[in-house]
Amino acid sequence: MSKHLPYKATTAGGQTLEFDFPLHAETESAVNVANLMGVVLATLDREIAQVGPISNGDLLQALAMTLAVRTRSIPGDPDMLARLARDLTDRALDANWRAEHASRPSDSRSDLH
Repeated sequence: MSKHLPYKATTAGGQTLEFDFPLHAETESAVNVANLMGVVLATLDREIAQVGPISNGDLLQALAMTLAVRTRSIPGDPDMLARLARDLTDRALDANWRAEHASRPSDSRSDLH
């Protein structure tokens, strides 16, 4: 049976998004995964608030490039790690498209907190 991580995020515009992320079979701690997600999202919100608006495309590009850097910095076979990162990203994005919109957005801002 596969494990899942239920996760709720609220946009700055007040929209609540509910996710049911599939976890990799070798996930050691769903709690650590959820906590790190919260820290990363909060850090993004804080940094964007300080530097000013950033386009959604620039934000997604920066996150993709950051994932590439982090993936390459992990010891191990680069090809295997790249495949793992792609697989995990694809699974997370598939869950994203299935996310339940628990409330309507009040604006188009996409900041999460």
